Amino acid sequence: MSRIVVFGAGGRAGRTAVAEARRRGHRVTAVVRDPARHPELVSADGVHVEAGDVTDPAGVARLADGHDAAISAVYDAGAEPGAFFTGAARALVDGLPKAGVDRLVVVGLASLLADPSGVALMDTPGYPQEYRSFFLGHAAGAAVLSSATTGLDWLIVSPAGDFDHGGPRTGRYRTVPADAASRITYPDFAIVLLDEIDAPRHHRTHLGVEAG
Repeated sequence: MSRIVVFGAGGRAGRTAVAEARRRGHRVTAVVRDPARHPELVSADGVHVEAGDVTDPAGVARLADGHDAAISAVYDAGAEPGAFFTGAARALVDGLPKAGVDRLVVVGLASLLADPSGVALMDTPGYPQEYRSFFLGHAAGAAVLSSATTGLDWLIVSPAGDFDHGGPRTGRYRTVPADAASRITYPDFAIVLLDEIDAPRHHRTHLGVEAG
C-alpha cells in the first residue's frame, strides 16, 4: 500500500484517479481548493481531503510530505492558462522533491501529443483552434517539466484523442500516437495513471492512450 497525493482531485480525472487508487488499497490525500465543495471526497473511506494551492511550492511540499507519489489533474478556469500551468509545474518540480516524492504523473492534453507523422495534434489540418491559448498554456507547463533538473521522475498522460465521457471501466487500454478520433473512458484513464505509479514503465515523456 502506498500513499498518493492527488492535486486537482475535485475534477473528473482527479476524482476517478482517487477512486482507482482506493480500489487498489492506497491511502490518498485529495487536494482541492475548497473541501466544502466536495463532500463525496470528504466522506470517502481512506481519503484525506486538504485545501491547497498547486502553484505554491511550499504548500506542495507540505501536502506531499510522507507520500510515495503524486498525481496532478489540475485546472483553474479563472486563471490565465500560461501563468497557471507554468506556476503549477514549477511548484511541483520544486515542492515534490523537498517532500521526498520522486514520481509525478500529470494529466495532459491530446492537443500536444504528436500524430504518426510527428505533428502536434493541435497543428493538424481542421483541428479546432478556439482553445489554442489553453493548449499553449499546457505546453508551457510541459516545457517546465522537460527542463527540470531536480531528478523528479515525471510522466504526462493524455487521451490520444478525447475522453469517452459516459463509458464504463473496462480495464483495457493501449498506448498510441495522437488521433483525434480516439477515445478512452475516465475510469480506464485512471487505470493508466495508477499503473504508472504502481509499476512505472514510461519516464519523462508524454504518453497517449486509448481504449484497448
